[in-house]
Amino acid sequence: MHFSVVNEFIESRADAFFEIAIKIWEYAELGLMEFKSSELLASVLERNGFSVKRGVSGMPTAFIASWSDGKPVIGLLGEYDALPGLSQKAVPWREPLVEGAPGHGCGHNIHGTSALASALAVKEAMEKLGIKGTVRFYGTPAEENFSGKVYMVRDGLFDDVDAVLSHHPSDMNAATLLSSLAVRSCRFHFFGRASHASVSPEEGRSALDGVELMNIGVNYLREHVIQEARIHYIIERGGEQPNIVPEYARSWYYIRAPEVDQLESIFERVVDIARGAALMSGTKVDVEILDAMYNVIPNGPIAAKIVDNMRSLGVPELSEEERRFAEEIAKTISIQTKENELRKSKRPGWERLIDKLIDDEIPEPWGDGDYMMGSTDVGDVSWKAPTVEFNTAAWVLGTPAHSWQSTAQSGSPLARRSLIFASKVMSLTALDLLTDEDLLWRAKEDHSRRLRGRTYKPLIPESLTPPLNFWRDQFKV
Repeated sequence: MHFSVVNEFIESRADAFFEIAIKIWEYAELGLMEFKSSELLASVLERNGFSVKRGVSGMPTAFIASWSDGKPVIGLLGEYDALPGLSQKAVPWREPLVEGAPGHGCGHNIHGTSALASALAVKEAMEKLGIKGTVRFYGTPAEENFSGKVYMVRDGLFDDVDAVLSHHPSDMNAATLLSSLAVRSCRFHFFGRASHASVSPEEGRSALDGVELMNIGVNYLREHVIQEARIHYIIERGGEQPNIVPEYARSWYYIRAPEVDQLESIFERVVDIARGAALMSGTKVDVEILDAMYNVIPNGPIAAKIVDNMRSLGVPELSEEERRFAEEIAKTISIQTKENELRKSKRPGWERLIDKLIDDEIPEPWGDGDYMMGSTDVGDVSWKAPTVEFNTAAWVLGTPAHSWQSTAQSGSPLARRSLIFASKVMSLTALDLLTDEDLLWRAKEDHSRRLRGRTYKPLIPESLTPPLNFWRDQFKV
């Protein structure tokens, strides 16, 4: 019964859902500035009977939309932020819509819309079939840079949720058991004393010296941290001009590790190096936490159910239009890039995908005990409730995320195919969680086992607020 209701509902509205995804793709709004995108999603949910609360957790573009009441509560995550500099037309060659403007290089236009379609389809099935519980859409801004979900988790907005589903477009159809890297994003502000760099250098204390000495120390640290850790940085400010000893300089670091305790240990060592660099350079240093995220806690029972539902639906066939577009895009991706991307997926038997255009398989969940090398604020959600973010193929195999190719495909007919498939999978899985007490119990047991008695404590300070003016200050918009 679930299958027929969901299939009929989504197929009959497929064009309308794709139109929403394309509007968000065209808006291409940066994190915490997704005003049009979030309002579009929120207003559609509101018109369809959902109770909508806008501007949650201090973010004007964050919202929660709920329908019905009671338990269980199933959360659906929707993202809709774009990336800077990735503007691109929906064509299989490099051609920006607006040079230097943002673009949906991670397919979040599909992400938010698949959750929207699923929320509406689940509501339809609950009404028609008399299913009890709550379906709740979380409009979560700024996944790419400021981790909107972290503020929402810190504020207790996921405390009563029984399970959470999320969909991310990709080049594969998969629900994996991979974790992610926990991460801290922080700035190091060095303060020195200005003077004439040639006439009176002895009077100066170079803040840039502090930054550079810190970078040298961190680069030596790399030999003495776990192999899986990642540390990367930029120098945001290095002074005004060469004949002035820099009074102020600033670096921005990302520090990552598979587990939070590993991350915190490495972070403390980096802070010690910054303090040592300040001592060596005769400067002072302040540490500013910008963002921090937990690693993902995977969930076996939910991942297995997602794969079951994918297989019951079957991978959609490519139309001739979709195939032509995909073949042209594939020509722009080198075989070496494709092989590297497939290898990094850690998918068993990835080698046999090298000669394929589009993923036409639905593999068993893989990667238990392993992790991907990226980070996501879905991790914080997953520490509060059983959570799975699954993938459907919106891009040709080997497409790097955050590229012009992924932006182009996220606005192409390939996006429609992925969106409709994902919406059905999410809807069916949400209904399974609402109606199958044993599935939900097993998901919670698996979640508890993986937590191993650990409890969630926000990595961001209580005083930290979302940086609402970041992009305005950066680009004067």
